[in-house]
Amino acid sequence: MDSSSPISGAAPLVYFVDGMDCATCVQKVEQMVNRLPGTAGVKTSFAKQTLKLELDETQTPRATLEKNLKALGYTPSVLETAQSAQSRAAQQPHENHSGHDHEDQAGHVHEVLSAGTPWYAGKQGKLVIFSGVLLALAWGFGFIEPGLSVYGYVAATILGVWPLAKQAWASARLGDPFSINMLVSLAAIGAVAIGQAAEGAVVVFFFAIGELLEGVAAGRARAGIQALAALAPKTALLVEGNGTREVPADSLQIGQTVQVRPGGRVPADGTITAGTSSLDDSPVTGESMPVTKTVGDSVFAGSINTDGVLSIQVDKEASDNTIARIIELVEEAEGSKAATARFIDRFSRYYTPGVVVVSALVAVVPPLFLGATWEPWLYKGITLLLIGCPCALVLSVPAAITSGISAGTRRGLLIKGGAALETIGTVKTVAFDKTGTLTAGKPRVTDVVGAGVSESEVLRLAAAVEAGSSHPLAQAIAKEAARLNVTAPAAQDAKAIAGRGVTATVEGRALFISSPQHAASTLNVAPDLQDRLTALEEAGKTAVVLHSADEILGVLAIRDEPRADARAAIARLKAMGVNTVMLTGDNARTGRAIAAELGLDVQAELLPEDKLRLIAELKKHGGVAMVGDGINDAPALAQADVGIAMGGGTDVALETADAALLRERVGDVADLVQLSRDTMSNIKWNIAFALGLKAIFLVTTLLGYTNLWMAILADTGATAIVTANALRLLGWNGGSVKKAPAPSGLPASGSV
Repeated sequence: MDSSSPISGAAPLVYFVDGMDCATCVQKVEQMVNRLPGTAGVKTSFAKQTLKLELDETQTPRATLEKNLKALGYTPSVLETAQSAQSRAAQQPHENHSGHDHEDQAGHVHEVLSAGTPWYAGKQGKLVIFSGVLLALAWGFGFIEPGLSVYGYVAATILGVWPLAKQAWASARLGDPFSINMLVSLAAIGAVAIGQAAEGAVVVFFFAIGELLEGVAAGRARAGIQALAALAPKTALLVEGNGTREVPADSLQIGQTVQVRPGGRVPADGTITAGTSSLDDSPVTGESMPVTKTVGDSVFAGSINTDGVLSIQVDKEASDNTIARIIELVEEAEGSKAATARFIDRFSRYYTPGVVVVSALVAVVPPLFLGATWEPWLYKGITLLLIGCPCALVLSVPAAITSGISAGTRRGLLIKGGAALETIGTVKTVAFDKTGTLTAGKPRVTDVVGAGVSESEVLRLAAAVEAGSSHPLAQAIAKEAARLNVTAPAAQDAKAIAGRGVTATVEGRALFISSPQHAASTLNVAPDLQDRLTALEEAGKTAVVLHSADEILGVLAIRDEPRADARAAIARLKAMGVNTVMLTGDNARTGRAIAAELGLDVQAELLPEDKLRLIAELKKHGGVAMVGDGINDAPALAQADVGIAMGGGTDVALETADAALLRERVGDVADLVQLSRDTMSNIKWNIAFALGLKAIFLVTTLLGYTNLWMAILADTGATAIVTANALRLLGWNGGSVKKAPAPSGLPASGSV
C-alpha cells in the first residue's frame, strides 16, 4: 500500500518488521501507521516483512511508531536504506525471533520459523499441542469425575483466550475495536459465562489451529519469492590479469569481467565476452531447456552454466540485477491491490461491526421483548460472533493474488501488482509493437541496391550514418558492414529525426537514411527504383533509403523474422476471445506482410503519438493491453490499461510497464491472460464459498441446529479451504483455453 503524498520535513524510514508475514498483518500495520499524524508514503511487504514510510518526527516521534508496532505484536528493526531492507528480508525470511518480548500484542501475528523447522517447534504449535492436551485431559476426566472436567475446560479456555484478549484490548486502544481476536475472545468468555466451558475450550483450540494453518500457508506463499533471493551466488571469480580471484558477488562493479566454470552459477547480469556454453535459466525465467549462448549474448544472475567456461562482463550491479529487479517487482505488486481486494477491505470495515451488532440483537431482543429465556439466545448470539469472523473472506483475495503472482514469477511472468493481474484477464484487445516484440529484434540486411553508386559504397555510407545508434535496424547495417569488411568513415552531427529517420555529416556532406515515404516527399524516386522498393516491402522487408539533400544514393532492405511462437500465440489469444492488432512505425506493405503471416490486424506507419491515439480509440471498446520493448513504446505502455514489456527490452519500457515477459515469448502474453483469469476465478470461488457458508450457518444457528464448536470449525475450516484453494495457484502451469468469439469494435485494418 502507498499512502498520501510526501510531507514537508518528513524523513524516509525503512523497518524490518519481524512477524508481519501475512496479508492480514500488513493490513493491520497499514491501518495503524496511516492513523498516525505526520506519516506518508507508507509501503509494506509481507513477503519481505518490510515497512517503508516518510515520518515527520515533530508530529509523531519514531519511538511512538515503534511502540505501536510492538503493541501490534511485531518487532521493528530500523534499516538504513531500502537496499539493506531487501537484503535483510531476503537473507532472514525464516528467522525465529521468538526471544523478543511481545507485550500487549494486538495484531494478527504469525510466527516465522527458521527454514526446515517443524510446525510443532514454534510457539503457536506448542500452544496448539498444550491446549489440545488440556482439552483431551478434561474430556477424559469427564468419564471419571465430571466436576474435574469443568476445571480442565476452563483452564484450556483461559490458556487459549488470554493472548487473544490481550491482542483484542490493545487493538481497540490503537483504533480497531472490531478485530477478529475480539470476536473470538467475546465468544469464548461468553461460553464460559453461560456454563459452556467445554465449547469455549473447543472454540479457542480450533482458532489456534486456524492461526497455525494460516501461518504455514503464508510461509508457503512467500517461499518461492524468498528462494529467488538465494539464487545468486555469494562469491564470484573476478578476472585479474592472467588469473582469477574470489570476491563477494555483491562487490562486483559494472565493466569488470568474471569467470564462470561448468556447474557454477552466474554471479551477475552481464554479456559473454569469451566462451560458448549451455545455460540453465530455469531458476530465473522458468525456461525448461538449457539455452546455448556465446560471445555477445546476455546472461542472468543465478543461471547455471552447464558445460563450457565463460568470461562474462558485468553489466549490472547486484542491487540492479534480474533477481533484485524481480524481488522489487513483487514488493511493488503487494502495494498495488486489485479492485476486488480494495472492495473486500472496505466491506470488512463495516462487516465486522455489523456482525457484533446483529449478534447483540439476537442475544438480547428475544429475551427482553418477546419473553424468551436468556440462555438459548445468548448462546445463539455468541455462536453468531464466531460465524461472522471474516477470516476466510479477508484472506480470499490476497492469498490468491500472492499465489498467482508467485506462480507467474516462476514462469518468467513478472506482474507488478494485484491491480495489473486482475486487469490483464479482462482486456478485449492486445496491441503489439512489431520490432523486438512480434519479431525477434535481430534484423539482418537482405538486399543492398545502388542508385548511381556501388552497393559497397551504399553500405559504407549507411554504416557511417548509423554509427553509434542502438536501433535494431542500425545494428543490422553495422553488422552487415563488418561481415563484408566494409570500413565506415567517421560521421559528425549524427541525430535522429522522430518518425522520419537519421542524419549525419559524412565526408563533408549531409546524408540521410529515411523511410521510402519520407524520401519520396522530398526527392523524386525513379520508377524502377520505386518498383524495387514495393517488391521488397511486399516481401515483408523493411526498406530504407540512403540519400543526400538532392539525390538518392541507394536502398537497403532489412528483414526481422517473426518469433517462432508468434503465430501460435496470436491464434491462442483469439481462441480466448481477445482481439489482436500490430501497431508499427514500419511501412504499410511490410506491416501487412508480417501481419498476414502471423494472422492479426495491423496499423502501420505510426509515430509514437499515433500509437497513443489508436490505443485511446481501442479503449472505447474495452480494456487494452500494449506489448512492446523499445523507448518509443513507453508512452503507449503507459497509455494502455495494461502495459507489458518484453524482458529484453529497454529499462524505460520495463519501468513503465505493468508486467514483463522475462523469457521474451509472445506466447507468454496468452499465459498472462490465462493466469489472470484463473486467479480471478479462484478469488470468486473463495468469496462465494466464504459468504455462502456463513449464510448457511446463520440460518442453522437461528433455527437452533448449530452449536459453538461447529461454528468455529466452520470458520477455521472455511479459512483452511480458502487458503488451500488459493495455494493451488502456486502449481499453476498454464491451461487449456475454451474457444470464444472475438469481440468486435477494432478499427479497420490498414495504414494510418
